Amino acid sequence: MRIVFIGPPGAGKGTQAERLIETYQMAHLSTGDMLRAARDAKTEVGQQADRYMSAGELVPDEIIVAIIAERLAEPDCQQGYLLDGFPRTIAQAEALDQMLAEKETPLDVVLELQVPEEELFQRLAGRGRADDTPEVIRQRLVAYREQTEPLLQYYQQRNLLQSIDGLGTVDEIFARARAVLDKISG
Repeated sequence: MRIVFIGPPGAGKGTQAERLIETYQMAHLSTGDMLRAARDAKTEVGQQADRYMSAGELVPDEIIVAIIAERLAEPDCQQGYLLDGFPRTIAQAEALDQMLAEKETPLDVVLELQVPEEELFQRLAGRGRADDTPEVIRQRLVAYREQTEPLLQYYQQRNLLQSIDGLGTVDEIFARARAVLDKISG
């Protein structure tokens, strides 16, 4: 199964991603992890990415897409994968679609974890991290909404988007995710 997993900061995406990859025996492709791994492996693309990361800048789409392409070619991705943190923009989604179309391995589903903004704010504020000030939290949620809403529409138009309620216990949310994925993999 090939999945894009989307959810705002504080939605519990990391917790659910871990359970999903274990249950469905798929690779977990976290963009941040991949960027660090490519940098540490000193691949050409990794060194390009490192120049931006070291300067505190966003890594350009073409470099991120190249890192994703490298990673998707690895053997553990042949059984399926969960993309976490990518794509973040329409341009990245289109590049991913093109890459997967060339390999004839389209996405199976885009799974969105929905959590009301007030709840996200409470969760993020409750983590006690130094950078989680109310202003920073609000800005992160606004940035997420601005970046992600067009992406959700993009995947909705392609009949790939499945949204699940991200409120409740970890087990309740996981059961909702499994109900969606079991229908697809069934």
